[in-house]
Formats: sequence, C-alpha cells, structure tokens
Amino acid sequence: MSTDPNASPEPSAVAPATAARAESHSLWSELRAAVRGTGADYTTIPLRRAVFLLAVPMVLELALESTFAVVDIFFVGKLGASAVATVGLTESYLFLLYSIAIGLAMGVTALVARRIGEHRHEEAAVTAAQAVWLAVLVSVPVAVIGIVWARELLALMGADAWTLTHGVPYMQWMLGGNVVIMLLFVINAVFRGAGDAAVAMRVLWVANGLNIVLDPLLIFGWGPVPAMGIEGAAIATNIGRGVGVLMQLWILFRGGKHIRVLGTHLALQGAALWHIVRTSLGGVGQMIVAMTSWIFLMRILASIGSEAVAGATIAIRIMMFTMMPAWGMSNAAATLVGQNLGANEPGRAEASVWRIGWYNMAYLVAVSIAFFLLPRELVGLFTDDTAVVDVGAEWLRILSYSFFVYGWWMVTVQAFNGAGDTVTPTKINAVFFWLIQIPLCWWLALQLGWQQTGVFWGVFVSETAVGLFTLWLFTRGRWKTVQV
Repeated sequence: MSTDPNASPEPSAVAPATAARAESHSLWSELRAAVRGTGADYTTIPLRRAVFLLAVPMVLELALESTFAVVDIFFVGKLGASAVATVGLTESYLFLLYSIAIGLAMGVTALVARRIGEHRHEEAAVTAAQAVWLAVLVSVPVAVIGIVWARELLALMGADAWTLTHGVPYMQWMLGGNVVIMLLFVINAVFRGAGDAAVAMRVLWVANGLNIVLDPLLIFGWGPVPAMGIEGAAIATNIGRGVGVLMQLWILFRGGKHIRVLGTHLALQGAALWHIVRTSLGGVGQMIVAMTSWIFLMRILASIGSEAVAGATIAIRIMMFTMMPAWGMSNAAATLVGQNLGANEPGRAEASVWRIGWYNMAYLVAVSIAFFLLPRELVGLFTDDTAVVDVGAEWLRILSYSFFVYGWWMVTVQAFNGAGDTVTPTKINAVFFWLIQIPLCWWLALQLGWQQTGVFWGVFVSETAVGLFTLWLFTRGRWKTVQV
C-alpha cells in the first residue's frame, strides 16, 4: 500500500464505497419513480423492478387508508362503547357494499390489465368508462335503502338503545353516500390495472388525509363548527371520499401514464357493461360470501354484548391498519398477473406471485409478533374501557398465530383475480366461510359457552385452513389458462 498522503486511494478501496453510493442513488431514483408514476411496460422490464414500481405506491396508498381507519375509530372511541359498536354494526352492512365494490374492482382490474398487456389501450379506456357507469347504477338502490330504513337495519343487528337513538344518522350518511365508495374503489381499480398505481395512491392520500383532518373537527366541534358527535365522523368520511372521486375523474379524463378516457367512450355500451358484470360476478360473490360471514359473526357478538362488538371492531381496525400494506403488495400481484398473461408470459406472471408472497409473509410475521406481545397496549390506544380492551386484545393474540399464512392467502387470491378467475376463490370462500366458519363460531361461542373467545378461535381455524388450501390450489396452475 502507498504511504504517500497525496496518492489516490487504491481502486479496491474506492470500489465498495462507489458501488454503495450508486446503489443508494439507484434505489432513491426508483423510489421517486414509483411515487411519481412511470410509463414503464411492466411485462418487459426486470421483474424485481416491476414489483417495486407497482408495490410501493400500492402499499403507501393502503397504508394511509388503514391509518384513517384507526384514526377514525380513535376519535369515535372517545364517545363510548356504544358509539364504537354503531360503527361496527354499520360496517357490517357496508361490508356488503364493499363486497360489491371490491368484486367490481377485481373484474375491472383484470380486464384493464389484460387489455393493457395486449396493447389494446382503446378497449381499456372503454372498460374504464363503462365501469364508472356501472358503479353509479349499483349505488342508487343501496342509498335509498340506507336512508329510509337505517333504524330498522340497526335493530336487525341487535343494536342497543343508544345506537338506535344516536346512530341512525351515521348509517344514513354512510349508506346514503355510498356512491363515493363505489367510485373510489372502481376508478382506482382502473388505475391499478393500467399500471398507474401512483395515481391511485395520490387519490387516497388526498381523500383520507382530508378525512383525518375533518374527523375531530366535526365530531367534537371547533370554533364556529358545532360538535356533531358520531354523525360528524360520517360527514367527514363522505367529504373526504367525495373530493377523492372528483380528483379521480379529473385525472382519468386528463390522462394518466397508461390510460385516458375520452368523451366518445362515455356512451353506454351494453356488451362492454355485460362483459364487466360477467367478469366481476365471481369477485362480487367471493366478497359477499366473506362479508356475510362477518355479518353473522357480528350478530353473534352483539348477542354477547356491546363490549364484545366494540372490542372486535377496534381489533379489526388495528388489523386493517397492519394488513393494508400487505394488501397493497397483493394488488401489485394482480396487476402483474393480468398484464403478463395478456402479454403471453405466464411464467413471469407466476414468478411475480412467488416473489411478492415471500415479501408478504415476512412482513406479516413481524406484525404477528407485535400482536402477540402487545395486544392490550395496542387496543388500549383506542379505549379506556377494560372490558373492551380484554376482548380486542384476545382477538389480536389469537389471530397472531396465523398471520404467516395470511400473507400467502392474500397474494394467491389476488393472483386468481388478476387472471380473471374470480369464480374459484368464490367457491373456496363459500365452503370455508359459510360451511365451516359460521357454524364453528356459533357452536363454540353459544353452544359451548366460550362467548367471544369461541368466535375468535373459529375465525382462526377457518381462515388458516382457507389460506393453506388456496395456496395449494394456486400451485396447480389452472389460473394461467383463463380467458377474459
């Protein structure tokens, strides 16, 4: 080695530092590209880069969505266990709406992704326009039912006297304004399928950021703004999502990186509408099975008491917060599967699922450790009610045992959906949720007298089993031959 202080460093000493700086610069460049959006062809660029560019905005998008979910229940929790139970019971019906919205989104993502992969951009734009019309048409009857029969719907779920007095306006706002939920889901599905994941991310950032700001202002009041209680939470949600939808429409017609809708695409086209409906039916059925199962579970918990409903509601919000990033990565798998099948690259489609599956599993194992070690601390962030904390903490700890399976289940389900095979997950859900989960939870909770503990163990058994079975079915590869 040279002892001259003015001599240049030897190449062997410079190379590692230079390589590290180059790698850091490259990572930062790719991160900026992922957040800003890129016109890259996800069927030809290196698979690792394709996963990164799609997964980062999808994870960030759903991370803020989950942040809003826990912030919302944090503020509502200050109003008491009955207020939290109102949210939980209303969400039981909203889950039916979500099942339709998510089911439509599955079909739309599959169709748009396949058309983009085939380089048929005009047909992708037509699909997007017809999907918007379909979302509006579906939302109208739901709004009427929610506004007119809100009290009866809550009573049907076993709501207590406080909820039947103060919770009715909350349900009327949430179901009456469901068009913004439908459009938010469906139009973001268009962006994801096209590969414009960064656009979907920005839309939910704006919508949920506005929700977070408005929530405390409208619930508790501030200055000239009167305190509206739980009704204020619903109004804040509708305003935030409404602004998000306006932003979506502006970008969709102005044009994203991969898709743009023109005025000529807006004419109703019966064949295109039916194609979306036919492709989405499996997805809608898939979600309805899962969501109706949740309604039955909430009904069982309501018969046990408001504390059981409140504890389960808080636990679900915490789970949503932690699982949304995993769903973001899973959504990236759906887009990659759809586009690569469209480009006649089934091997690349399968490789993307395995890569994302490992990422998901590693992330959710870390989450499960937190749930196992700190369940009471996590639930205690949202309520001071000891009984509610006991219920929520118990659910988090029980479900922590199966989170490593959830990561694979989420990705493989989205692989089926991205391929356009939404029927297979529907059949799986019908067996494991309707024929196993509901009877098992009912038997353990009410017949054996385990109460809410029986519900939680029933969910653990059924959802662990469905995850393992779906992964096995994915390995058989029939999803690669689906035509949409």
